[in-house]
Amino acid sequence: MTTTPQDQQQPSARIALDDDSAVVVIGSGAGGGTLAHELTEKGIKVVLLEAGPHLTSEDWVNDEWEAFHQMAWLDPRTTTGSWRIARDFPNLPAWLVKAVGGTTTHWSGATPRFKAHEFRTRSVYGRVDGANLLDWPITLEDLAPYYDRAERKIGSTHRHGRPPLPANNNYKVLAAGAQKLGYRHYATGPYGTNAEPYDGRPASIQDGFNFQGDKNRSKWSTLVSEIPKALRTGHLDLRPQCHAVQITHTEKGLVDSVVYVDGDGQVQRQRARLVAVACNAIETPRLLMLSASPLFPDGLANSSGQLGRNYMRHTTGSVYAQFDRPVRMYRGETMAGIVADESRHDVDRGFAGGYYMETISLGPAFLASFGDPGAWGPDFTALLDGYEHTAGMWVVGEDMPQETNRVTLNTTVTDHLGLPVPNVHFDDHPNDVAMRNHGYQQGSLLYESVGAVSTHRTPPYPATHNMGTARMSERPEDGVTNAFGQTHDVPNLFVSDGSLFTTGAAANPTLTIVALATRQADYIAEQLAGRHL
Repeated sequence: MTTTPQDQQQPSARIALDDDSAVVVIGSGAGGGTLAHELTEKGIKVVLLEAGPHLTSEDWVNDEWEAFHQMAWLDPRTTTGSWRIARDFPNLPAWLVKAVGGTTTHWSGATPRFKAHEFRTRSVYGRVDGANLLDWPITLEDLAPYYDRAERKIGSTHRHGRPPLPANNNYKVLAAGAQKLGYRHYATGPYGTNAEPYDGRPASIQDGFNFQGDKNRSKWSTLVSEIPKALRTGHLDLRPQCHAVQITHTEKGLVDSVVYVDGDGQVQRQRARLVAVACNAIETPRLLMLSASPLFPDGLANSSGQLGRNYMRHTTGSVYAQFDRPVRMYRGETMAGIVADESRHDVDRGFAGGYYMETISLGPAFLASFGDPGAWGPDFTALLDGYEHTAGMWVVGEDMPQETNRVTLNTTVTDHLGLPVPNVHFDDHPNDVAMRNHGYQQGSLLYESVGAVSTHRTPPYPATHNMGTARMSERPEDGVTNAFGQTHDVPNLFVSDGSLFTTGAAANPTLTIVALATRQADYIAEQLAGRHL
């Protein structure tokens, strides 16, 4: 008997443009796709707008650059600031996907939870010069039951009885070095890739290429999981290639519609009872700024002036090591190993917060492009010549929120719709630099402890973890939304992606985005049922 892949296009509900009883969700990634599924399961009608096409696993290609151009959000953007990305990739500050499923179709699969202290950084870290630290309006205890639900949705390995992924050579090298350094907390997960069949998705075939589109569908994404389930409820109207350009509001300041450009280039207006924006931490503030009006002159829901500010991308860098024997890091899962010992907060290391070490394997084409952009000569070619003998890790840690790190509208550059593009300004905080250097040092020591003949440190890649530009806050003057992602200024406008993060923590953000969206869906359903919205 043959089975139909879950991500294959399924019939969508049809909700009229003038139906003002629907919830409109903009963006179909970890936040938007999860929110849409949760609401439709509760019988709520949802229009899900996605700027990109509806690609499926059958459409994806196993070629790094071809897949990149097929999936990535390549609309023009600009960059400013002292970060190296502004020099190396001035038009690509972030590596995001423009397609149904959003960047859940391009993620490592790592699903660690935030730690308790990471929700209370202002209280725990104290005042850090130049950083706009703020305690979250929620705690780990508040989010714990939603972490449970998110892990079960995703099928996180090492959680709730889910078995671990098998160890590939890249992980075995990492684990051996971790043991040599005295680390104690390392494993092949938690990850959102199946070690055995789960929730209609098959087990991983350890194919070594599922970072940009997992053709086997063993890795969780909203494309293969949440959106098909939402479609089956009959309450979801999925509209791919529909680019939202404005959110409108009534004279009383309540949102009432979303204006978008469809795949035929026609301008449409969808009426709405409630709008949730989940376009990622660059496009979400951009859309709210594009929705400025006489009532909201600085951008929709921006009375605090915090919209677009406090942009975070995680402190990152990579360490690659070469050995005298083959490692073949490309075999098995791309990222299926994590060392958590450095994720603690310990100021004796010279910085606040912590970081993880995670296995990484770039293909030869990407390693040549991102290993040291602009480099040439024998050291650079040696890295590529020794590819078979190379192991790799990614250092990912908490970066400091700064008001000056922000997304703004660049009114001198426009996109294909004639709209101002987002400009992303970023400067590393001294704490970020100290953490990255510590990660480089420990990564090199780890590999050298197990016989590496050389190590190579790479600069940060274009950001895949984008956070903080519509942060949660207890007080309206400190942020954009409350503890449920409901904007302080507009009761029926919500933010549902990583923009919500008050601070960035060290953990990969997807699990927390899914947990927050699940919690938000419960809140929205309660508010709608009580006719508070």
